[in-house]
This record gives sequence, C-alpha cells and structure tokens, in this order.
Amino acid sequence: MIEHVRGRRSLLWLIVPFVLFVFALPLANRIDPVILGLPFLAFWVLMSVILSPLAIWLASRGDPYFRADEPEGTDVD
Repeated sequence: MIEHVRGRRSLLWLIVPFVLFVFALPLANRIDPVILGLPFLAFWVLMSVILSPLAIWLASRGDPYFRADEPEGTDVD
C-alpha cells in the first residue's frame, strides 16, 4: 500500500479547496471589509471557486498515473 501512495504527493493539492471552503469559511464570515464592491465573504467564496480548479490542475499535473495515462491498480485485481 505504501508503494501506491509514494510519489503521489502532488495529490495534496486537493486539500486546498477543502480548506478554502470548509475550514476557512467561518474565519472569513465578515461583512466589514468590502473588496471590489463585494462583502468579504462573497469575495472569499469567489476566490475559492477560482482557485479550486487551479489546485485540481496542479494535482493532476504532478500525478504519475495521470501523466502516464495508466489506470490505477485496485486491491481487487
């Protein structure tokens, strides 16, 4: 199992959208600072939506299985 995970550290980029939407959202729940005419919470969600595909792209770009276009091995095989 360890050999399957080793070399796939780029998949840690997939934690970024989760953190942006779940953990940081209560911290960003403010109205006071207005950025580009949006309340801070709306701006935070907008930036999270824009940054999530970037994080997913970085994760897929560094994944060796994705680059080699190989199917992942399963425990059923």
